[in-house]
Order: sequence, then C-alpha cells, then structure tokens
Amino acid sequence: MTASSSSTSLFGGIPTAPPDSILGLTEAFQADKNPDKMNLSVGVYKDASGQTPILDCVKAAEQRLVDTEATKGYLPIDGGPDYRGHVRKLVFAETIAAERVTVVQTPGGTGALRESAAFIADQLSGRRVWVPSPTWANHNSVFASERLLVENYRYLGSDKKSFDIDGMLDDLSSKTNVGDAVLLHACCHNPTGVDPTPSQWAQIADVVAERGLLPLIDFAYQGFGHGLDEDAESIRAISAKCDELMVCSSFSKNFGLYSERVGALCVVSSDSATASAIQSQIKKLVRTNYSNPPRHGAAVVATILDDEKLTAQWHDELAMMRNRIKTLREQFVETMKTTGAGHDFSFLLDQNGMFSFSGLNPMQVDELLHKHSIYIVGSGRINVAGMSESRMGHLCEAIAKVVEGS
Repeated sequence: MTASSSSTSLFGGIPTAPPDSILGLTEAFQADKNPDKMNLSVGVYKDASGQTPILDCVKAAEQRLVDTEATKGYLPIDGGPDYRGHVRKLVFAETIAAERVTVVQTPGGTGALRESAAFIADQLSGRRVWVPSPTWANHNSVFASERLLVENYRYLGSDKKSFDIDGMLDDLSSKTNVGDAVLLHACCHNPTGVDPTPSQWAQIADVVAERGLLPLIDFAYQGFGHGLDEDAESIRAISAKCDELMVCSSFSKNFGLYSERVGALCVVSSDSATASAIQSQIKKLVRTNYSNPPRHGAAVVATILDDEKLTAQWHDELAMMRNRIKTLREQFVETMKTTGAGHDFSFLLDQNGMFSFSGLNPMQVDELLHKHSIYIVGSGRINVAGMSESRMGHLCEAIAKVVEGS
C-alpha cells in the first residue's frame, strides 16, 4: 500500500480551472474536423496561405547566430546589454536621457506586465491599477496575481464603435487616487482597435499628471498601427508630462517571434540614482521568478538591429504586414457590403492594428462557431490579421447569415 492510498489525498479536491478565453478557443479549433474552419481568435499574424511566417530578416539573423554564437550560458538577470539598449531606442528614441531609463529583458510582453505588477506590489504604496473597459482579457488576471486591485475606466462608447474620451477623462479625474497605476494601450488597442488621436493623448497625459497617477503602458504592437515612430508618439506625449512611467514591450508581433518570448520592461525615473535602485529591485524580483531571461529571441532582435541592412529589411517586412492588415480590413468592409446583410461595418476602417471590435454579440459569435466553425472571441473581437484574401467571401457570407438571423 502506498502512502497516498492510506491517507486523504492532497490533490483530489482540486477543481478543474476554466479554459483561457482565447487560447481555449484555439484548442477547440485544433480539434474541429470542419475543413472550412477559421480561427480569428488568437492574436497572431497569418500570411495569405494561413501560416504564421518567420520573417526573412529573422532567418538571416538566426543563421548568423548559428555560425557565430559561442555559448549558451546564462544571460545577466536583466538580460543582454545590447538588446536592452536597442529596446530603449525603439521605445523612446532620444527623447529621454538613457540614464533615466531602466530596461529589463522579460519573457514576452506578458512577462513584462507580470514584473511591473510585482514591482508595484513590492515597492509602491498604491495597489490599484485602472484598466480600460474593455481591455485584453489577461490584464485583469496578471495584475490580480500580484494582489493588486483592478478597477475599470470607461474607454469604448456605448455604441461599441467609438472612443469615449470624455468618459475616460471623467473616470480618471474623479475616481482615482494619487499613486494609482493606470494601464494605457500605446497603440492598436486590444480588443477594440480604437485608439486616441494625438490631441486626445495630450488630454490624457494632462489628467494623468494632474492626478499623480503612474502610467503603465502596454506596447505590444509597435509598428502595427502607423509605423514604429508614429506608434510611440503616445508614449512621448505621456513622458512629456510625467517624469515617471512604465512601458511593457513585446516583440512577438513586430518580429514574428511569438514562441521565443521576447519582451522588455522599461521604467522611466526622474534621475539616474533612482533608475539604478529600480534596476536592483526588479532584478531581485526576476531572480525569484524565472531567474534570468531566454537568450535566443533577444539575440535575434539585437542581431537585426545591430545591422543596417537587416534593420532596413525588418522595416520593409513590418510595413508589409501592417499594410496587408489594413488591406484585409478594407476588403472585409467592402465584401460585407456585397452580402446584402444590411449591416454597415465601415466603422472598422477607423480602427488600427491586428484587432477589430466587430459589434457581433455573444449569440452571433456562438452561432458562427457552431454552424460555421468560425472562431471569434465572445466579446466580438476579430483578429483581422487572421483573415485571408481567398476566404474573405466565405467569412462574410457566414457573418451575414448570423446577422440576418438575429
């Protein structure tokens, strides 16, 4: 008789956790036998053949690493110095003195968010984070995992199509306390694709500064909106008014390095001494979490950005992905017009990046899944980057049927 069989089980009463709202759909999609199935839920870019491609510049950088890399030894706790330097330049250019910026390499953008939450919980008196309604589904869980209190501010208008700038400013002005963190999407808002204009970003920056809030900026899609520098203008607007802020970057999308988990947490301080102290505290948190970051993906990014030719190639490939997503969005809107469903989707043309908030309700989303094997998140968020030119008619006809039947 084993010890476990002679005593009460420690594990027997553990309940099954619900599947992730997005990745769980991918698991269901993979099990679906319908040859016409379509996955528009998880946020990955797909080419015309339906594959998530490896960029040519990435392939070239990887070959160079194969030929020259001399070790697989541990990186420093805060990551590779060359990589961290490139991250700082991508995010801030020359707008902030380098000695004021702490950069820590993280396992993807989610790793950066988790480390930012851990830092807030460990070092700051404010334990509230304000997130937009709606926001990326995982934001709430990531912050709650560090026992932070998550609150919502208004973001999307009641029409589910427009940005509610007045509601956002009112909530941040009247409900927040000094020291609260406020999560901001720098560009390509997930899940809506609805972004503030430059003048609205200036208004947001004013309120954040006046209320003494800590800007916590999720920068997962740099280059997927209007361009690398253009997409960083929101951060420049905030940093012009706030001496302290945090930025969580991901290179999953713009380098296509999804499975390599390449990200960074940047913390802007008022002076170099504070930046050095912050670096030491975040390194302590990293050491007790994942100890140090993975090497390969960051080495790929650094290799590309160290080489002018590879950097130019990356810019071209990134622009191709960005422009193709815009074209797919336009094709979807135009194709929906031909279905005769009488539902105008032209509001999607004002949205940016990989995602669009379609306005489809949960019943319509459910019908798309069970009758047409088209997988969309329950909120109605569509991954535009998962569409394809050749199957656009099939997608629009299916949507037309569920819209007409409602």
